[in-house]
Amino acid sequence: ILNNNSDIALENSLNKKKKKKKKKKKKKAKSSLEITLRPLRITDAEDFLKYAGDEEATKFTRLRTLTSKEESISYIQSYCIPHPYCRSICINDCCIGFVSIKPEKGEDRCRAHLGYGIAREYWNQGITTGAVKIAISQGFQAFPDLVRMETFVELQNIASQRVLEKLGFQKEGVLRKFGYNKGAIQDLILYSLLSTDPIP
Repeated sequence: ILNNNSDIALENSLNKKKKKKKKKKKKKAKSSLEITLRPLRITDAEDFLKYAGDEEATKFTRLRTLTSKEESISYIQSYCIPHPYCRSICINDCCIGFVSIKPEKGEDRCRAHLGYGIAREYWNQGITTGAVKIAISQGFQAFPDLVRMETFVELQNIASQRVLEKLGFQKEGVLRKFGYNKGAIQDLILYSLLSTDPIP
């Protein structure tokens, strides 16, 4: 009996060590991912479609889910390239999603709208948070009159709310039945970040 107990204890100890090694490997894999932002290119069409062609990934955005490479090319040409700030979120220079900042015009140029999204296989890895953090810094530098970034998030989009809260965005309130998306009028949460707010 003593030998059996000893064997069980040894096996448990080895299993714990294996689990720790797996966790360390995962952390190293995450830290080795190089997140960069750059303007979208026509040559990104196929990679961009992995995000924009996925109904689950685009569920909480106003982007109509794309169905072909041709639609992806057209969207990049007509929307992303002329946009004042629309960047490809890249891992090792491969497009996995986008982040955009669109300032208002005239007297409202102190305010800009933030949007973002990435392919589903890259969810829950801290990539969106890292990419949006870079974009925030670049946005405040690129638009000197910009004082406030804001974004609207659907109540059901918990993951996006977490991203914004990690980056120091303030939840200002719930706007009931405020926006139309994917066939229904949605309640939206308004988040904002000022240029003077600290970013964690």
